Amino acid sequence: MKVIVTATAFFICFQLGGTTWAQAGKKASPASLDQLLQQVRKGYRSQSEEDKQREREFTADKSKQQALLKKARATMAREQKRGEKMEKEFDRNEALMAQLEETLRLRLGNMGELFGVIRQVAGDVRNQVDSSMVSAQFPGRGDKIIPLTQSKVLPSVKQLELLWYTMQHEMTESGKIVRFKTGVVTAAGVEEELDVIRLGVFIAVTQGKYLKWEIDVSKLVELARQPPDRMLGGVAELETAKEGYVRFAVDPSRGQILGLLVLTPDFVERVQLGGTIGYIIMILGAVTALLTLIRMLVLLFVSIKVGSQRKSKEIKKNNPLGRILSVYQENTKLDSETLERKMDEAILRESARLERFLWAVKIVSVVAPLLGLLGTVTGMIQTFQAITLFGTGDPKLMADGISVALVTTMLGLIVAIPLVLLHSWLKSMSRRVMDVLEEQSAGIVARRAEQEKACDTAAD
Repeated sequence: MKVIVTATAFFICFQLGGTTWAQAGKKASPASLDQLLQQVRKGYRSQSEEDKQREREFTADKSKQQALLKKARATMAREQKRGEKMEKEFDRNEALMAQLEETLRLRLGNMGELFGVIRQVAGDVRNQVDSSMVSAQFPGRGDKIIPLTQSKVLPSVKQLELLWYTMQHEMTESGKIVRFKTGVVTAAGVEEELDVIRLGVFIAVTQGKYLKWEIDVSKLVELARQPPDRMLGGVAELETAKEGYVRFAVDPSRGQILGLLVLTPDFVERVQLGGTIGYIIMILGAVTALLTLIRMLVLLFVSIKVGSQRKSKEIKKNNPLGRILSVYQENTKLDSETLERKMDEAILRESARLERFLWAVKIVSVVAPLLGLLGTVTGMIQTFQAITLFGTGDPKLMADGISVALVTTMLGLIVAIPLVLLHSWLKSMSRRVMDVLEEQSAGIVARRAEQEKACDTAAD
């Protein structure tokens, strides 16, 4: 019986809910089952009273809730009428807006096209300003007109004035020569703060060197390779000038011609383009030129000595004429015919000395154009091989072969033309000396023959 009573008590406790159980839990623990049953009964009565109180309150508020519901329904009906009215007004406004937009479009007419052209001009001006050297002195000018280039609405008067001012500022600065300090990227890749002289929008120089404007980094950059010295001389003169006029090279294409001029190869680079054949031609030309210079000096001294010998009565063997006269002096007892042969033999020896190495000059003057022609053929073969492999789409692939073809021909002509002229000059110099020797020899033989004839006449 006690077990049944205990189970019934626990079941009632769980059914009454957490509040009654919690309140019972706050009291002292029951000492017996009867005390537990009493506590459960008290909790049950308390819960029942609370439930009844809630029912009474709900019943009392029912009339109030009906009033609130009625009021809410009236408000909803009023808002529905207001929504219908606003929907009709929205439709009327939408139709009116479409009508006004059409009226605006018609009234704008060409004005819309005009503002479209203004946006296009603003874009062109921005590109021109960003690529101008003036931006090195006044950075950020192009950023100010970006809103005008990207705007989809009519530009304001302030934006139009800014565009006009930017264009006017660019035109004004294009006619000025100014000196200012700005960051310059040197050839070593280091940025330094330097004094720069800007000539309009065309050229900028610093420390005797030309600069170019790099759009990507918005910086002045020193040219990796400077123009020839004849142009750099004007840079130093410009930097030191305070007033007046200065002779200076200006690139009207804003650096394009200067860039091409810098890429133009010098003489050494052109020789290197000629390859092996070009080096052979240059070596032969240099050796032959040195030999020609030596022979020229020798013939010049010989001509001077021969001229001096003609004026002197003393026979000197340090010149061809002296040696010819010494042969006559040593063979005065010979008859005229034998003496003539002796003299011819001596002239032949002197002729060999005077014309020594002239054959080499003549051969090189003939071989140099042939080597140039060989280089031309070799270069054209390389060009056709490049065309066969890669086609004619990229001219740079054919540049090497064409360079060999043209440079070797140029070098061959450069070597051959002076050597032909020098050979003719040396030949004429030696010929003049030989004419003197032959003239003197003929005179000596003629006098000898006259003497023999006079002796024969006297003997008869």
